[in-house]
Amino acid sequence: MLNISKSVLNKTVDLSHYGAMKRVSQRKHYKRFNQFLIAFAIILVIILFLPWTQNVSGKGFLTTLTPDQRPQTIQSPIPGRIEQWYVREGDFVEKGDTILHISEIKNEYFDPDLVARTGQQIKAKEMSVTSYEGKVKALNTQIGALATERSLKLEQARNKLLQAKLMVQSDSIDLEAAKTNILIAQRQFDRTTQLESEGLKAVTDVEEKRLKLQETQAKLISQENKLLSSKNKVINAQVEITRVQAEYTDKISKARSDKFTAQSSQFDSEAQVTKLENQFTNYSIRNAMYYIKAPQSGYINRAIQGGLGETFKEGDRLVGIMPAIYDMAVETYVEPIDLPLLHIGEKVRIQFDGWPAIIFSGWPNVSYGTYGGTVVAIETFISDNGKYRILLAPDPDDHPWPTDIRVGSGANTIALLEDVPIWFELWRQLNGFPPNYYQPNTEVANAKKK
Repeated sequence: MLNISKSVLNKTVDLSHYGAMKRVSQRKHYKRFNQFLIAFAIILVIILFLPWTQNVSGKGFLTTLTPDQRPQTIQSPIPGRIEQWYVREGDFVEKGDTILHISEIKNEYFDPDLVARTGQQIKAKEMSVTSYEGKVKALNTQIGALATERSLKLEQARNKLLQAKLMVQSDSIDLEAAKTNILIAQRQFDRTTQLESEGLKAVTDVEEKRLKLQETQAKLISQENKLLSSKNKVINAQVEITRVQAEYTDKISKARSDKFTAQSSQFDSEAQVTKLENQFTNYSIRNAMYYIKAPQSGYINRAIQGGLGETFKEGDRLVGIMPAIYDMAVETYVEPIDLPLLHIGEKVRIQFDGWPAIIFSGWPNVSYGTYGGTVVAIETFISDNGKYRILLAPDPDDHPWPTDIRVGSGANTIALLEDVPIWFELWRQLNGFPPNYYQPNTEVANAKKK
């Protein structure tokens, strides 16, 4: 019963006439099942030695290759109120088409003729600048005339001074002559008086000589007065020169002061003109901002600010637009442990949401619905989700991506690495080891350098 003995029961005892034995011995499916298990084990062992391509997988979404092709929102640089919409969601707009019209909400810009009136202020200030320029020119002319007149007056005063000095010299000579005359008259009078005492001259002659002496003395006194008068004229001429210099210096200084005042007012007016021109340009540009226009051709995705009469602040998003022409790309994220395995130019397989695929990541030749991609950018700083961002572009050597995919939809990526046996990959996965590290071949490295 327990087969403890070496004797075989079915060889010594006939069991064929027993019903239970008949039911057991006549069933073949147990034998078939054992054969299936043996065949499955053999196939499983063979599969373990099949090649398996190591990979780095990641999840991401569709985006565009360059930043200017990505979906964007249009903001208003000024606060305002929505007055009229010219588009609907889903409409296609060309670059420069008007999307909506806004109005002003700040009271300092309410005047509809603000630009025209600012222009009038500019013209008035420009005329003021012209007037000050004319005044400066007139004062320059006046200063020149005063300088010329001062030169003439000084020349005239110097001539008078020279005349007075010459007159002093003349009077000095006349004074010396008068002194000589009085000496001669005195000697003649003394001689005549002596001769009269000797009886040689009459008294009349003495009186005549006395009279002549007195006349000579009178001329001497007169000549002395004349000389003093000439010296006074010299002093007066010198005083006149000083007076002329002081007078015209004061006049010229006053004219220059008026000139500098006019120039200061001119420069102030020019500064105000520049400020008004700046305001005029700002107002003109601000008026053009009342019409929000499309920065590039594309489709209106969504009106973020809706309705009419709704107010918003500067920088608020008004409407979203998707560019009409863009180069598709995939933005995916990989774990930091896998980052050293990826390089620029690396080939990547991509499976898009909406395009189901039977994917065997280690057997890319029997995967369907995947598309080729190439690594074009690797982020150098970790993202907020704890992974590194990788940007993929379509592989030009692979079949093109579907035309109906849209920016923002999901995508799964698989970067293919080395070929290893399946048993090695299972062992690596069980132990948590990273894929085998490798460097790109020389051709890819040279292409990177170029």
